[in-house]
Amino acid sequence: MTDKDNKYFEGVGRRKSAVARVRFFPGGPGGLFKVNGQDYKEYFDVERLRQSAVAPLKILDSATRKSAGVEVKVKGGGIMAQAEAVTLGLARALIKLNVDFKKELRVAGYLTRDPRRVERKKFGLKKARRAPQWRKR
Repeated sequence: MTDKDNKYFEGVGRRKSAVARVRFFPGGPGGLFKVNGQDYKEYFDVERLRQSAVAPLKILDSATRKSAGVEVKVKGGGIMAQAEAVTLGLARALIKLNVDFKKELRVAGYLTRDPRRVERKKFGLKKARRAPQWRKR
């Protein structure tokens, strides 16, 4: 798929340190969903991650979904964070396509960026909050 041939809608999704750039091609090759040049089923090898990545597409009607293509470039973080970043990026791209999707995507929770991050380790502790075992003597 070339960028100059088709018009696309882009959305950026983030989760922890993962960043996903999602391009949604409404009239593109139907059913095409590529992540970093691979089919999304190969890239996300766990079914739960696949379901998470394509979840915002369920809001579209089946005719639009079948005649649409999605290209994703994702980097950073782990595979779970990448899948959730793709979800947010795809939801944002769909809003640019049609503003009417916003309410449904918001209710489903696809437009909320998850702000949780790993807490830093503090000195004197074993982990962020785990203290050494207390000894009386």
